[in-house]
Amino acid sequence: MIQMGTKRIIVIGGSAAGPKAASKARRMDEDAEITIFQKASDLSMASCGYPYYVGGFFDDRSQLLCSPAGVVRDAKFFWNAKKINTRVLTEVTRIDRKQKMVEFTDLTTGKAGTAAYDKLVIATGSNARKPPVPGVELAGITTLQSLSDADYLRKIKDEGVIKKAVVIGGGLIGIETLEALHLAGIHITLIELLPQLLTFLDKHMARLVEKYVQTKVNVILQNGVASFLGENGVLKAVKLQDGTEIPCDLAVVAIGVTPNNKLAKEAGLAIGETGGILVDEYMQTVDPDIYAIGDCVEIPHLITRKPVHAPFGDLANLQGRVAGENLISGNVVKFPGTIQTGICKVFDYGVGSTGLSEKNALKLGYTDIETVVNASLDKPGFMNGNLLITKLLVEKRSGKILGAQVIGPGDVSKQVAIWAMAIKGQFNVDDMVNADLPYAPPFSLAIDHSVATAHVMQNKLKGLFRGISAEQLKDKLKNKEPMLLLDVRNPNEFEEVRLGIGERLVPLGQLRNRLGEMPEDKSREIITWCKISLRGYEAALILQANGYTNVKVLEGGIVAWPWSREK
Repeated sequence: MIQMGTKRIIVIGGSAAGPKAASKARRMDEDAEITIFQKASDLSMASCGYPYYVGGFFDDRSQLLCSPAGVVRDAKFFWNAKKINTRVLTEVTRIDRKQKMVEFTDLTTGKAGTAAYDKLVIATGSNARKPPVPGVELAGITTLQSLSDADYLRKIKDEGVIKKAVVIGGGLIGIETLEALHLAGIHITLIELLPQLLTFLDKHMARLVEKYVQTKVNVILQNGVASFLGENGVLKAVKLQDGTEIPCDLAVVAIGVTPNNKLAKEAGLAIGETGGILVDEYMQTVDPDIYAIGDCVEIPHLITRKPVHAPFGDLANLQGRVAGENLISGNVVKFPGTIQTGICKVFDYGVGSTGLSEKNALKLGYTDIETVVNASLDKPGFMNGNLLITKLLVEKRSGKILGAQVIGPGDVSKQVAIWAMAIKGQFNVDDMVNADLPYAPPFSLAIDHSVATAHVMQNKLKGLFRGISAEQLKDKLKNKEPMLLLDVRNPNEFEEVRLGIGERLVPLGQLRNRLGEMPEDKSREIITWCKISLRGYEAALILQANGYTNVKVLEGGIVAWPWSREK
């Protein structure tokens, strides 16, 4: 029996955001009547873990549903541990705002019903996009949006029958799906309509990722799906827009998601320009008794203040916590927005970003910006350090940090986290050059990679470092501009690997004694590099000290060169 004054809370959606809101509300109010309606059969699924279950990083499916203590979060768990009612396999079909009730259908029995609320939370998530082309309903075509999708793909892995697959979409889920299927011994072709993978990266960084991914799977860019071809209702091939047909028995569609705003729209709630439900900083909709959270909403970008759709699991949980407290205490806590920090695993690489990319900054009208690319290890070589490549974006006038992208086999997560907090704290480059970060050889270089990146940027802003990007050098080569290209590594390094673009080998230790070999015209453009361009920078300083006025350093050196090399 409901006590007088007991608050009735209904949560629509039981994946991540919904259960978080319900759990927080319970912690704030022991007496509230809280019910979660969930269309699927499972609750509180760790959906970001689906690719790793499919790939066999772990085999126990229940781990996707467990609490930190290892207890499966099913209906019994939610009632016994949290006194929260759950209705799984139950679809909410309508919100009646006037009567403050929801209509629902039990998907097992087909029986309809209603439930009243004082406060309502919409956490309906997002819908996977599918290409509007013939054959899209053939058996063998799936997404990786739900736990049932993960079960289907895991079954394919375990059976080991399917040997050829196509992944459509080079975004986060598509890239993570690649590894899962690759581990199953399946030959994969990745199809991306756009000219690059991972559109949150700038072109140079994306090209480095593409170069690495191509060592594992076949990659086709700038080509979309025209149709799916089948026999007897079963997928047999994917036909591309250029007419190419790729034989396969499985196609995973990963071309993004759209906010699931159907219930909200039909209830007359405001929908934002991205398609997400419009909410304020309290996660409240235009109806004061209805909150919305997770992948179904749009939120502000903290740098641009423009609305974005940011379907990330961490943000969903944070929004759920905010909404849960506000349900009970009134609007006392806020969710400010996002800087769209993200990371994914790409085989042995990490790929992450935070804040703005250069291309998005330019698109948004930022003109007073500077970038730099830095390559170095995450920890000393004697501790088996791995390479990191970071692209940093700042406001030139103030040095304010606007964005960072990090890739490589090193500890990408740590680096992205550092830059995310720097952006959130509105730090500038000078704040980072002496950052007091933890140091010990098992974990970091004495000057952490992030601090070294700030050093390079500070030198660039001061005019001490004149860099040239790989793309800019490529354009100069294409235009056959006159310049001297200097590789200042040692001869043995030069024999092992080199760009092969017409460079001359002059080891750094010999440069001062070989200045006579440099151009008589000291205004002639000279571009220097080494493996990571630290020695390249030192060579540039030597040349500048000897009167050469047009010396640039290839940012990131050989390791950040995204095109083919001679060796």
